[in-house]
Amino acid sequence: MKKIIILLSVITAVFIVNDLSKEEVIIPKESIRLRVIANSDSTEDQALKQKVKEKLNKNIEELLTNSKNIEDTRMTLKKNIPLFENTINTTLKENNTNIGYDINYGENYFPEKNYKNVTYKEGNYESLVVKIGKGQGKNFWCVLFPPLCFIDEQQEKNKEVEYHLLVKDILNKFSKNKIKEK
Repeated sequence: MKKIIILLSVITAVFIVNDLSKEEVIIPKESIRLRVIANSDSTEDQALKQKVKEKLNKNIEELLTNSKNIEDTRMTLKKNIPLFENTINTTLKENNTNIGYDINYGENYFPEKNYKNVTYKEGNYESLVVKIGKGQGKNFWCVLFPPLCFIDEQQEKNKEVEYHLLVKDILNKFSKNKIKEK
């Protein structure tokens, strides 16, 4: 009976720790988003969208490194539209496509989105939007200010790290020993 109580306590602790580790990110009202919309949902168009997104993110991350506030970010983005156009043109040429694109900085429509346990309502938001071709495919979006895009990318790079919960490891060890005893 004592082992069962301990086991239930450990299981409860694991669920509590797992629930606490769920990350909830709330985008502030004063923010600037980035959205890159693919021509279609074809594998090729989605791959092209990914390449455009990666090149743009690299430009933007370098440009916004020293951005102190939303006004700095706004001014930097607006001033560098020609750089972004050049980056997109180069990326399209490198991928042997002559598909067109539109780039717009301002108030742009975003559909409803669930992101990290939060639902964001559809609406018009201050953003930099790149529409590749017809812009009828799945899109990538993130928040440039505050710089949540770059935090997410850093987290993606750190996914190779293996995390352990002591309680979970003990529980796994306990259950393996129980199986061996039978």
